[in-house]
Amino acid sequence: MDVINLQEELDKRLQQRQARETGICPVREELYSQTFDELIRQVTINCAERGLLLLRVRDEIRMTIAAYQTLYESSVAFGMRKALQAEQGKSDLENRIVQLESEKKDLERQIQDLKVVMQHCY
Repeated sequence: MDVINLQEELDKRLQQRQARETGICPVREELYSQTFDELIRQVTINCAERGLLLLRVRDEIRMTIAAYQTLYESSVAFGMRKALQAEQGKSDLENRIVQLESEKKDLERQIQDLKVVMQHCY
């Protein structure tokens, strides 16, 4: 299978499987991976050294992508934890505000009571 046939086959399979053209698409990723593997196979038949180098490049790319996926997932989890902590902190602060406002009202009442007592003393 030459390069043109390989490219046509890839395009046909992308359409058949309805792969998205942009963004993250597992179908597109799988089809390109299969095509790259076939390309490596074809190159290896003609030149084993080039084929081995392409295998190393492919494996390095896969490891890099896996590392980025792990990093993304852990950053999303971290963001969710921080959002939950912020929400909890907000709730705690709102409760503290209610408590302080209640204490303020009590103190204002005490002030009024003391003013009344002072007026009776004079």
